[in-house]
Amino acid sequence: MACIPDALRAATARLSETSSTPRLDAELLMAHALDMSRQDMLLRMAEVSVPDEFAALLARRAAHEPIAHITGRQDFWDLELDVTPDVLIPRPDSETLIEAAQELLASQPPRRIADLGTGSGALLLAALRLFAGAEGIGIDASAAALGIARGNADRNALADRAVFALADWHQPGWRDALGPPVDLILCNPPYVETGAALPDSVARYEPAPALFAGVGGMDDYAILLPQLGELLAPDGTAIFEIGAEQWQPVRGLAEACGFAAALRRDLAGKPRAVILRRAASGA
Repeated sequence: MACIPDALRAATARLSETSSTPRLDAELLMAHALDMSRQDMLLRMAEVSVPDEFAALLARRAAHEPIAHITGRQDFWDLELDVTPDVLIPRPDSETLIEAAQELLASQPPRRIADLGTGSGALLLAALRLFAGAEGIGIDASAAALGIARGNADRNALADRAVFALADWHQPGWRDALGPPVDLILCNPPYVETGAALPDSVARYEPAPALFAGVGGMDDYAILLPQLGELLAPDGTAIFEIGAEQWQPVRGLAEACGFAAALRRDLAGKPRAVILRRAASGA
């Protein structure tokens, strides 16, 4: 009977050149192969043997395929989400947007929420879980992504408060899908500079249209921010994810469009979210 501790040590060594978290990756793959939680696998290592499927899963990770694609799952906020190569993998850094919404809107919760470029539905569904009285809409230019988002709404018992619509903000009339102005907009747009070098686990496996946004990664902000006034209710809030070097250019663009901008940093201290509200009259 193959010993799980020995297999995990060997897998960790093999993945050390591929991953910054080789031991965690090995444990997640072993748990997936055993069809049990990581916690249960760690508690029961002495009782079970290494399944045959583990070697193939390990080879996929050694070839840089993301763990979330191998397992088909990713945790975000307090949700478990299905993911495929049709959507960006939700990352803990993006929880910064939800944390900002929680802090800013606790005393006046939003009733209508929009998630622009919803992908897996992560931001919208986390916000709906946080604000129990809200309903929301997620839009995306990818029909495949919308299918994943709808499935995640069902999986997390939020389908009765979430709708999803096909809409591409690069095309005329895209705002029609959103309906009346909303109280909260969440958006993780493409913001990687076109041509930038990315890790193989991202460049080879995640959807390029959801990543790249022209020179400086600013193309999508330049489309969306001038239209925020038509999308937000008078006292509404918009929270956009940004790259580590984009705070100043996004702030400048937002202020030129009549919005006051505030920065929110992630747990690593890097700029991660910009919070936008209409500038006070005469400001």
